[in-house]
Formats: sequence, C-alpha cells, structure tokens
Amino acid sequence: QVQLAESGGGLVQPGGSLRLSCAASGVIFSIRAMGWYRQAPGKQRELVAVITSTNRTSYSESVQGRFTISRDDAKNTVYLQMDSLKPEDAAVYTCNVHADWNDYWGQGTQVTVSS
Repeated sequence: QVQLAESGGGLVQPGGSLRLSCAASGVIFSIRAMGWYRQAPGKQRELVAVITSTNRTSYSESVQGRFTISRDDAKNTVYLQMDSLKPEDAAVYTCNVHADWNDYWGQGTQVTVSS
C-alpha cells in the first residue's frame, strides 16, 4: 500500500524558514512528477511547486525565488524548502505524486506564519 507522510510544518515568524518533507512508503511505479499544494482557509487549493521525473522544477509566481523543491530518491522523499516566509504563505501543505495511472496524496502539514 502506498502512503505519503508529510512533516516539518509548524509556527514561524515572518521572514523565517521551514523545510517540509514528504516520505513515501510502498512502491510507486512510473512516477511522472511530484509536487506540493497548499490550501488556506477560505481559498482554493493551489499548486505551489513541481519536480518532474527528469528533475525539472517549476513554481507558482507567488513563491518563485523563495521556495525550492527537491527530492532524494534514496530516501523516497520530496522536500520543500521555504525561505522568507510571509503571512500569506500560511496554509495546509500537501504533497502529491503523479504516476501513470494514479495520483497519491498525503494528509497535509500545517504551516503558520505569524509574529
């Protein structure tokens, strides 16, 4: 059975940093891309960052230059390094794995940005 487990969320002051992790258990075949989504109260879920099977990355305009997505295949883990955090970055962050025939989702981790 495939499971994704996020960690690393928490409370941080504006301008601070957090590093989110998403560890995958089980075997996933034919992965096309992995990404991070976020959803804040009263707002729609949005795609924040993506890393493809060929290691290409892309980011939403709002986080460009501040967030970095990466992965460690040996640890079956994808990361999201978040720097220069702003109050508007506060949300539940969820990782996603896009494979040929399935999409897999984690439970989400809360990020709070407040002074």
